[in-house]
Amino acid sequence: MIVRPGGPSDVGAVLGLLDEAVRWLVSRGRAGQWGSRPFSTNPKRVGELESWTDDLHVAELGGETVGALAIGPAPEYAPPAVGPEVYVTALVGSRRRPGAGRLLLEHARAEAVRRNADRVRVDCYAGGGGALVAYYVSNGFTPTATFTVEGDWPGQVLEVPLRG
Repeated sequence: MIVRPGGPSDVGAVLGLLDEAVRWLVSRGRAGQWGSRPFSTNPKRVGELESWTDDLHVAELGGETVGALAIGPAPEYAPPAVGPEVYVTALVGSRRRPGAGRLLLEHARAEAVRRNADRVRVDCYAGGGGALVAYYVSNGFTPTATFTVEGDWPGQVLEVPLRG
């Protein structure tokens, strides 16, 4: 599996991964994270994805897109960072090809070092029994702050410090 820079030509493949993730979540009764409708049917979500292409990184296996990572500014609900950071604004991996998410998070750490950042931060859905928070913790992240979006969507900010 390799990671390469992504761009506008990857939008269709990444939408496919996001739609796959929604189907998987719904099949497990976890529609609270992203809802039950495919990303590709929501113009607002498609627009968000198109905005990620400035700093998009794609995982490929045998020429197939199996994961995507977007880096960007922290959202307004995240507490301000103390020092320079790399903020993971999106991460998705194919359920059919495990390992892409972990590889992309390692890539985010390498990007942070390359950019002379002090930390990598990410936020995620904290509902559904905390499964996604546990995933990030298993990848070396530490929970830092909680937040709520639109009154009922529970979120968690996590980080990996890169310097002591």
